[in-house]
Amino acid sequence: MIFWFRTSLVPNLRTIELLVKSSYNSIMRPLFHPSIDDVTVETILHALSDPVRAAIYVDIAGSDCSQNCSNFLRMSERDVPKSTLSQHFKALREAGLIRGERRGVEMHNTSRSAELERRFPGLIPAIIRAHKVQGAGKARAGTSRSKKSPAARLRKR
Repeated sequence: MIFWFRTSLVPNLRTIELLVKSSYNSIMRPLFHPSIDDVTVETILHALSDPVRAAIYVDIAGSDCSQNCSNFLRMSERDVPKSTLSQHFKALREAGLIRGERRGVEMHNTSRSAELERRFPGLIPAIIRAHKVQGAGKARAGTSRSKKSPAARLRKR
């Protein structure tokens, strides 16, 4: 009797697993990726107007491989909630800046820089350069500030 129970249970678990996976995949909405012809400069600039999204895009565009969404849970020395991060990726994807692909429960994102370069020559490299210059300026401003209080600086004079 025990032997019968074990053999009938294993196939049933596998059947349940397959049913759950197939229903999960059928429930998930397909990701929207606009045609490159539908992408406009306005949507690109709007999507990159948020500093967190701009930083995410620059990281993805500078990478040779796809980036997992969870790689960006910590941005600018602070935690970003997963729900907020999902909205950032949705804005970047719907603007045509990235392509998202589901791999199991993970989302992997790649840049559409090559396609965008053909549509808008020089735009994306200029935005990336400007972001890096701006970041370098902020880093210099942060390191040049004195850690002393204003009163201590006045006493030193």
